[in-house]
Amino acid sequence: MEKVRLGIIGIGNMGTTHSKSLTEGLVPEMELTAVADRKESRRVWCKENLPESVTIFEEGKDLIASGKCDAVLIAVPHYQHPELAIDAFDHDLHVLCEKPAGVYTKQVRLMNERAQASDKVFAMMFNQRTNCVYRKMHELVTSGELGAIKRVNWIITDWYRTQSYYDSGDWRATWDGEGGGVLLNQCPHNLDLLQWICGMPSRVHAFCHNGKWHDIEVEDDVTAYLEYPNGATGVFITTTADAPGTNRFEVTLEGGKVVCEDNKLTLHKLAVNEREFCKTAKGGFDKPECTVSEVETDGLNEQHVGVMKAFAGNILHGTSLIAKGEEGINGLTLSNAMHLSSWLGHAIELPLDEYLFLEELNKHRASSKKKEVTGDVVFETKGTY
Repeated sequence: MEKVRLGIIGIGNMGTTHSKSLTEGLVPEMELTAVADRKESRRVWCKENLPESVTIFEEGKDLIASGKCDAVLIAVPHYQHPELAIDAFDHDLHVLCEKPAGVYTKQVRLMNERAQASDKVFAMMFNQRTNCVYRKMHELVTSGELGAIKRVNWIITDWYRTQSYYDSGDWRATWDGEGGGVLLNQCPHNLDLLQWICGMPSRVHAFCHNGKWHDIEVEDDVTAYLEYPNGATGVFITTTADAPGTNRFEVTLEGGKVVCEDNKLTLHKLAVNEREFCKTAKGGFDKPECTVSEVETDGLNEQHVGVMKAFAGNILHGTSLIAKGEEGINGLTLSNAMHLSSWLGHAIELPLDEYLFLEELNKHRASSKKKEVTGDVVFETKGTY
């Protein structure tokens, strides 16, 4: 196999972007051979804008069974991710799944089991892991050179979205169609990075405000408190309604702190471990010496193209993935815990009760309102991630 033949299921906002990347030759070891979308207008777009060699399907399951592909990229509404991935594994296809892995961990756990039972490559589209700043932050925090984590703070409020964004699809911002709001749509990247860099918390207490700033039924404003196994604490704040918004990710450790903001990483490094200094310093107001410097990175940030390159490379040469598919359950566990905590009004211990979460989710789905959307709206996503 010289190139991976890829089929994209879902030609909406992200699927359209991925199809353009492939047809423009940005992923040399991958060729777009098939696409699928249930909307006739999107199939017409494919016919008018994609090469004649690309076969167009209405249903993802027909694309999967067609024999036209070695792998699929799943970019449809969230509930369908595990279902289509499992079908692809059953047809001996490799799978690259858009975020989130699914809506609830019970369905994603089944997807992971089927992936592990196959001999196929399974990857998640966690494109923010390609960002040089987050990669360096991961290296600094997980290396141990700064000691144990004491505090985590991430205020990520630059996911601004207008009402027209939410009105663009009948599945968007509904419990039955999307399964959640900012936590399920915008924040899977942040929640993945949070656990990738800092590890999984053991306890979550969250406050999710549904339709606080938009005419939607799901959450658009969230504040969550996290507790970690070693006693560290954290706060995660997000919304789609703040303009201009903030993106500041700060991790305080025993040996200093790292701050990610404005696309740069700043290291505040203590001369001595704070725990040691606290116990041995003679002055009540003494502070350990600290040096501040901007951390150099390799400057590389390939985003979605980088994930697809790595996916093709793993299939063809066995090189490393950006994010293994099975890791998608971690960030989803955090969003499930935040939702469940807010619904029940108390903290949730991890691992969470998957059956209880699904029971509560289904209550929200039962009262979900069907939206009427006229026309076909596909937004340009460049620069929004």
